[in-house]
Amino acid sequence: MSIELLLAGVLVGGISGFFGIGGGTILVPILLYLGFDIKEAIGISVVQMVFSSLFGSYLNLRKGTLKISSTIFFGFGGFLGGLSSGFIVHHLSSESLTWMFLGVVLFAIYKFFHAPSISQKTPIENRLLFLAIGIMIGMFATSIGIGGALLLTPIMVGFLHYDIKVAVSTALFFVVFSSISGLISLSSYGYVDYSDGIMIGIASLIGVYFGVQLAHKTEAKKHKNMILGLNFIILALIINKLV
Repeated sequence: MSIELLLAGVLVGGISGFFGIGGGTILVPILLYLGFDIKEAIGISVVQMVFSSLFGSYLNLRKGTLKISSTIFFGFGGFLGGLSSGFIVHHLSSESLTWMFLGVVLFAIYKFFHAPSISQKTPIENRLLFLAIGIMIGMFATSIGIGGALLLTPIMVGFLHYDIKVAVSTALFFVVFSSISGLISLSSYGYVDYSDGIMIGIASLIGVYFGVQLAHKTEAKKHKNMILGLNFIILALIINKLV
């Protein structure tokens, strides 16, 4: 099992760095197929997301695509919202959490399909709005084992008029806040497997490095289409698990 988890960590890290997500979106389905319960998978996922989001955000900051200004309020909101994730996981069934996960993927596909990769409009700057969005995403996303980037990226591109490259980097930075608060909350309810989570998290750093490098070399429209493709793959995995 250790070899499978290490390989999963490298794979998820690469996906995290390239697509600007925490990695839980793909790690949770992988762990389900390896025999973990959804709640165990969520606990392991948040540990891995702390590793991948911190390292990926550092690399994006060095590359110049991460601008820490008013968008940091997404992160503040995500931290506050993520603190409720342990309570939500504790009181919802595994089946309910799986259906919630499916709903997140469907929403991301819908919004991304209609959004332009490069916006022609002026991005919206509203700290209070960013804080509210962050809280809602933090509450919902961390409870199903994802950092929230899958939701924040289409919101930034589809509603707030940000370019895909900026949205991807900001969304990964958001995961730093939501995953740390989710880790605190889930730990208090005993849902975190630190040994497997840390092993996967360390392995993911290798993938994150190469994923970020590749993301910065990929043209915006192609990058968007590849994110859509990833969402369809995840959708197929979850549907297959449910049926």
